Amino acid sequence: MPIDAETISALNELYRTKRVALLDDLREALHTQSRTTIFRVLSAADYLTSYSHAGRYYTLKRIPKFDSHGIWLHRGIGFSVHGTLRATVTDLVGKSPAGQTHSELQELLHLRVHDTLRLLVHGHMLSRKPFRDAYVYLSAKPKRASAQWGQRQQLAAGSSSAELEPSRVIDVLIDLIRHPSDDASAVSRRLQALGHTVTAEEAESIFLRYDLKKTARSR
Repeated sequence: MPIDAETISALNELYRTKRVALLDDLREALHTQSRTTIFRVLSAADYLTSYSHAGRYYTLKRIPKFDSHGIWLHRGIGFSVHGTLRATVTDLVGKSPAGQTHSELQELLHLRVHDTLRLLVHGHMLSRKPFRDAYVYLSAKPKRASAQWGQRQQLAAGSSSAELEPSRVIDVLIDLIRHPSDDASAVSRRLQALGHTVTAEEAESIFLRYDLKKTARSR
């Protein structure tokens, strides 16, 4: 059954005022309680579901401005060119030259993905290896995973030999005193918000240097 012009106009009007919408917003705009009708209209308009917030938000594919990783964040709500969180994580890990740690993925997605990674590993969609006191997640393809692992080891050797500026070390240690249960990614994001250039990997290397194993870092 074709969708009438009035319904399409109502949908477009909603997305002129909202860049993302909840199901209740769509019910109100389209004057229907029927989920079937709503998703038929969304499908005709070509839509995306958020990978964050339990997939409760919807947008039209023409709206997002995706970054180089295929991610678009709107007021903390995440959308991906790959659609689902599992597909997004699989793509990010597979394309990464050195794989990805949980902290690195969390920094990209603004979302903890422990459960998603566990399911992908168990489903043989990704592989993983212990890295320092965490894991590095790698492609499920052995040849690709081997190349990623080699690159990760080279990067780790380089970061270990490079001496961090004392000011960065002090920034991380002070933040850790104030937030003793946070992981390297959380410390890095907080410091970056204050204008300090400290990456999650640098924060993690400081944790290791000072043997701060009591801190609950992401595995």
